[in-house]
Amino acid sequence: ILLVSLSFQLGWPHMHYVFAVLCLFVVVYKLTILLAKRREALRNFQAFSGPPPHWLFGHVLEFKQDGTDMDKVVKWGQEYSYVFPIWFGPFLSIINIQHPDYAKTILTSSEPKDDFVYRFIEGWIGNGLLVSEGQKWFRHRRLLTPGFHYDVLKPYVKLMSESAETMLDKWESYASTNEPFELFKHVSLMTLDSIMKCAFSCYSNCQTEGGTNAYIKAVYDLSFLIDLRLRMFPYHSDLIFHLSPHGFRYRKARQVTLSHTEEVIRKRQEALKEEKELGQIQAKRYLDFLDILLFARDENQQGLSDEDMRAEVDTFMFEGHDTTASGLSFILYCLACNPEHQKICRKEIMEALHDKETMEWEDLSKIPYTTMCIKEALRLYPPVPGIARKTTKTVTFCDGRTVPAGSVVGISVYGIHRNASVWENPNVFDPLRFLPENIAKRSPHAFVPFSAGPRFVLTGNYITV
Repeated sequence: ILLVSLSFQLGWPHMHYVFAVLCLFVVVYKLTILLAKRREALRNFQAFSGPPPHWLFGHVLEFKQDGTDMDKVVKWGQEYSYVFPIWFGPFLSIINIQHPDYAKTILTSSEPKDDFVYRFIEGWIGNGLLVSEGQKWFRHRRLLTPGFHYDVLKPYVKLMSESAETMLDKWESYASTNEPFELFKHVSLMTLDSIMKCAFSCYSNCQTEGGTNAYIKAVYDLSFLIDLRLRMFPYHSDLIFHLSPHGFRYRKARQVTLSHTEEVIRKRQEALKEEKELGQIQAKRYLDFLDILLFARDENQQGLSDEDMRAEVDTFMFEGHDTTASGLSFILYCLACNPEHQKICRKEIMEALHDKETMEWEDLSKIPYTTMCIKEALRLYPPVPGIARKTTKTVTFCDGRTVPAGSVVGISVYGIHRNASVWENPNVFDPLRFLPENIAKRSPHAFVPFSAGPRFVLTGNYITV
């Protein structure tokens, strides 16, 4: 109304002056807010010394994306007592933690995840367990907990073995050549094959037709585009990303996964129309994650909405294969680099198999040395190298220093796992670190490859998510 009134008073030719003044006002207003935010951050974090930031770029230029960035942060931790601020530009700063005593303060609380990164993922997987918070997160976790009971998980071992065997059959073609190949791609397809079989009883043949299956291709496109958006600052703007070619590709891939998920859920709902309880299904076949979702009820006998169900399916499809593939790939890498340990593992597994073709549930307790090697690989190369929380109240650390409400606190899992004050010779592959007597000497928060605390852990006779 004000602009229309001014247009009549000044005439349309003079309106561009009005727009210029308004734009200048908005810019000055935004800049004032950002400068106030910077002053507040400097004041709040003055008790934490750290590497000197550039006045405009912060520490961004220090990260070369050449494979050494996380080691650089570990080095900073050694110089600045394992707790220090990192600046991303002139206005955004986080407190980076690389010590288990500080991490414990955050991980044993119920502080929510920082929404800076997770908002990019939410557009694809929805508001499921990975990104939800508060009462919604607690309700969903309670409803999904039965899906991780050992009795539900046991039948999955056979399905996982089948997927692994398909991958190994493919590797046979490389055995007689000296040509290298990308291991992660094969492992990723194998874990995706496993999660689709175990969680949704979906046999996609993605390992043999990974390049042609539209859904598999869309999952990989979305994973790549979310990572790209995180690394490219202009793409943090919803408008710029939406208008870009990458934004168009993202929306196209997201529609493919959305349609696939809806179809999977619809078909299962049709198949279970006559079933009244999970026990009837379990008497006929193994239960999968989708069965649990469809029959989940809270204390008011209310189940998950279609939107919530779709979000949990997409969440487990993504999280269930990507981080697992990363962990498995680095386990194989560590064993290849340490053949003396690989030899012990091979002997132990052959004895556990005892002329059988594949591992069974009961065999998993017969490979303690292999289990220690797996843990040591996860220590050196955690699948999720860092997590973040946004404080809702003042947090006081073990040494008395505090951060106020609204602070972003990053926990460098990679940094904790390579903290020289916690781990002797931290860069050396040594599975014996995980002997029971050695574990007892360390803080339980010194090894957190899958995080810890009430925000992630399903307790009782259930596994961690």
